[in-house]
Amino acid sequence: MNDHPTSDPGPTEVVSTHSVFGAPCWVSLTSRDLAATQDFYGAVLGWEWRRGSLGEHFRTALVDGVPVAGVAAVAAMWQMAVAWTPYFAVPSADVAAARARERGGTAAVGPISLPPGRAALLADREGATFGVWEGSLMGNWEAWRQASPAFIRLHTRDAFDSAMFYGEILDWATDQPGCCEVHYEGGEVVLRSRGDIVARIESGALEAAPDPTIRPHWQVHFAVADVSACARTAEKHGGSVLAETADEAVLRDPDGAQFTVTSHRER
Repeated sequence: MNDHPTSDPGPTEVVSTHSVFGAPCWVSLTSRDLAATQDFYGAVLGWEWRRGSLGEHFRTALVDGVPVAGVAAVAAMWQMAVAWTPYFAVPSADVAAARARERGGTAAVGPISLPPGRAALLADREGATFGVWEGSLMGNWEAWRQASPAFIRLHTRDAFDSAMFYGEILDWATDQPGCCEVHYEGGEVVLRSRGDIVARIESGALEAAPDPTIRPHWQVHFAVADVSACARTAEKHGGSVLAETADEAVLRDPDGAQFTVTSHRER
């Protein structure tokens, strides 16, 4: 689990997952080498770092002073995969975890208490990992929304089946005030929160594929000013470029975690 930015002092009101729910509210990275991870993402994405409240293995990434992501160097210690994971806001982590299990998903960690809330690390029935967070969000919630990754994308076997799975767990497209809207556009499922595109779900992944880029997984997309410069910097600092166009590049950090840099901000 990664340090959540709820401990940040903020001058604005505290927002909770009881009023903002079903939407992505955080992204986290499990790694093996904290120093190397900080060096790599500091160079590629320009992040600054602050020690997390959960201990020496945890760090929070900052952009212009706004927390944008968490890192935990616990992959080897906790026998977890090195990967980026999105977290979704839920009114109850226990209810969300129970719903996931009832629908064929699994709970890898938790739900556990991480004051000021509760969290769980789950996997959907295709094996894609995601987390849920219950409790207070940072006081500068809207600042995080603007500084956060451009969006997240689920590569899965069947987009419509996955949308049903997540929708039933996260209360998408319900009569709940503030819930996420689900639209089907061009063969993709598009998730919107308050009008912003926050996630996409696409079909085509192969569940048993040996290549992890083909297996079902959530991909985090970070908006950057210069895609090519990020790709070259990633290579210079021990990462690799898996695919690249003028507007987007799929990168792998030295630890093996995959992410995307994009010139598009889906808003």
